[in-house]
Amino acid sequence: MGYLLGVILFALGIALTIALHEAGHMGVARLLGMRVRRYFIGFGPTVGQFTRGHTTYGLKAVPLGGFCDIAGMTANDPLTPEEEPLAMWRRPAWQRIAVLAGGVVMNIFVGLVLIYTVAVSAGIPDPDIDLTPTVDGTACVAPAQNPDGSLVPCSGEGPAAEAGITAGDRITAVDGRPMHTFIELRDTVMAKPGETVELTVERDGITREVAVTVAEATRIDAVGGEVTVGAIGVSRAPVGNVFRSYGPVEGIGASLRFAGLMFSGTVEGLKSFPAKIPGVAAAVFGEERAQDSPVSVVGATRIGGELAERSEWATFLMMLASLNFFLALFNVVPLPPLDGGHIAVVLWEKLRDAVRRLRGLPSAGPADYRGLMPLTYTVAALLLTVGMVVIAADVVNPIRLPG
Repeated sequence: MGYLLGVILFALGIALTIALHEAGHMGVARLLGMRVRRYFIGFGPTVGQFTRGHTTYGLKAVPLGGFCDIAGMTANDPLTPEEEPLAMWRRPAWQRIAVLAGGVVMNIFVGLVLIYTVAVSAGIPDPDIDLTPTVDGTACVAPAQNPDGSLVPCSGEGPAAEAGITAGDRITAVDGRPMHTFIELRDTVMAKPGETVELTVERDGITREVAVTVAEATRIDAVGGEVTVGAIGVSRAPVGNVFRSYGPVEGIGASLRFAGLMFSGTVEGLKSFPAKIPGVAAAVFGEERAQDSPVSVVGATRIGGELAERSEWATFLMMLASLNFFLALFNVVPLPPLDGGHIAVVLWEKLRDAVRRLRGLPSAGPADYRGLMPLTYTVAALLLTVGMVVIAADVVNPIRLPG
């Protein structure tokens, strides 16, 4: 029952996210005196609609998208005589950009509200917590790993112990490169089997440099193959509770800072998105699916159901916040039919006309969007294809929460 409730609530959250995105466009357009003809959520057959004033509001059968139809968004848009003076393309560039960015701003605002809600209730990761790699203890390095995941027995001291590293030491850098977390230290050392590295170690407020020869070991990778990695034989000291709840006032600053971290992560996720699609496609045909692979609204809703089943409502809300940030950043990609593509056209018009003025020529007028239709259709088809692949993977080979 909890799972089904979570699925329903997360699906509603996605629909509301889309609705608010389109409401952002509509609100700014109306504020600036433009006419909004239609405001629809979803695509496919119309389930229901009603008209109020000059705007028709409606819901379509598949609530996974939406649109806000503003009179005269382009110069190719047919207009009635009444709409002609209200055409969006006639407005100054800053007004057109403000309308086009309205959905993005709305998603950012919604994401911030969700983070703030979690910050003053359950708590968010403390942005000031010190995650510097701290040694809990040292041990020998197991030379290999069994197929079941266990390590083969080993004896003696490991490289770290031989170099004099003890419990409580803080490893702040490797070969001069700062280490911010134990995971970063682990990954750095794993990439240097057999090499001698210089660790910057802090003990009792005193910093010193320690040379350590990284041991070579074999481990089982994600697909069951053996790989050679480096290890020095240290374990991580407990970090403690990384979550912190805030008061109503201090929660504002903490939420903004944490949102910045989420934004950075989302940007990195967008950069790596294309490279992960082949892996998602392979997962459709039975290959192991990476835990960090992209998910569709189907996969996200499934995960939302699992979170609700475990009563992890704070994580549930943070997923919705992340979704809003993703939608905001994805929409600023400068390709049609995304908002960023339309903004790019407006900026191109301004740049083009600035060059024409320098040449003593008049403005060339609004861009002819008909020339962009092949690109628009290509991008739309590509997005649809990728979306269907990810949905298929979420159906036949879904990502599940650990535990």
